[in-house]
Amino acid sequence: MTEIGKIIASYHKAKSEGKKTALATVVKVEGSSYRQPGARMLVTEDGFLTGAISGGCLEGDALRKALLAINQKQNKLITYDTSDESAMEFSVQLGCNGIVHILFEFIDADDFHNPLEILKKVEENRADSVVSTLFSLERNARQIGTVNVYQENKIFVDDLYSLEKEMLNVFQNKSTQIKNIKIENEEQTALIQYIARSVSLIIAGAGNDVQPVVKMADLLGWEVTVGEGRVTHATQKRFPEAKKVVVASPEELIQNVMIDDRTFVVLMTHNYKYDLKVLKLILKTDCQYIGILGPKTKLQRMFDDLNEEGIHLTENDYKRIYGPIGLDIGAETSEEIALSVISEIKAVMEDRKGTSLRYKTDKIHG
Repeated sequence: MTEIGKIIASYHKAKSEGKKTALATVVKVEGSSYRQPGARMLVTEDGFLTGAISGGCLEGDALRKALLAINQKQNKLITYDTSDESAMEFSVQLGCNGIVHILFEFIDADDFHNPLEILKKVEENRADSVVSTLFSLERNARQIGTVNVYQENKIFVDDLYSLEKEMLNVFQNKSTQIKNIKIENEEQTALIQYIARSVSLIIAGAGNDVQPVVKMADLLGWEVTVGEGRVTHATQKRFPEAKKVVVASPEELIQNVMIDDRTFVVLMTHNYKYDLKVLKLILKTDCQYIGILGPKTKLQRMFDDLNEEGIHLTENDYKRIYGPIGLDIGAETSEEIALSVISEIKAVMEDRKGTSLRYKTDKIHG
């Protein structure tokens, strides 16, 4: 489940228990910050936090500001200047050297278009989304808050603030923007956030070594499907974090999943014939990552067998096959191998090399 998904689940739980809530959103960052614009945290009136807006250094004060927003039933914008060494309350703990603007929104549970009801649209469909949040850096100005979600050819709330053009542009460029706009002769700033559809990880295999892979993927909010032919292994009890666990042939496994540019496939059944059949099927799709557990000799045998069957791999096929799977971190145990695999998938997803950040000469976040 994604961070937004966890926030929505927490909101519904609080609502069912009659608890009031507020949503904290990082809307703008100047300089360095642990979290970037669009990071969110839900706060309940009894102090329960879901999500994060920093590495833990701002959450204490943010809790107090959120409770104030709840009590006053009013949105508030708070600025934390972590570059100011005289602000001992924050700078001693941070070292981020940045200015973080956080919008606190009171959640009216009776309002069908409150921020959480709007954000639900992001989770209801497995699709790329754009979320618009309006705020003002001016003192005592109106803080409008979360107003809309856009998915391809659809706006879920009436576009009262004429943001459709900007949302479409962000959707097409897949890049979050912060823009100054005018609404009813009033200066406002719009955080127009691009949110990619959730990652789908398909794992062929249900052995013990798959369990830590599923757990780590779940921590990242990825949707995991586990499948293989052994009834004793492919069970929900063994993989409680997986969205779907199926006992299936290679054909059934691939036919029952949607494969798009956010789908990653890992072959780790330890059954050569099963893995080979899945590989043949995946090669017919547009999947850009196919990870194969095992040594280079196994991978070369697969290539040779495919060639004998008249299946000739293209240059692009070789590029999207990762074998042996994982980053070179000296992994030996199942947990270490899982970390290596998940890290490689994340690096491929973000078009990164997977090297140490110490070698970067530019900013960590673009």
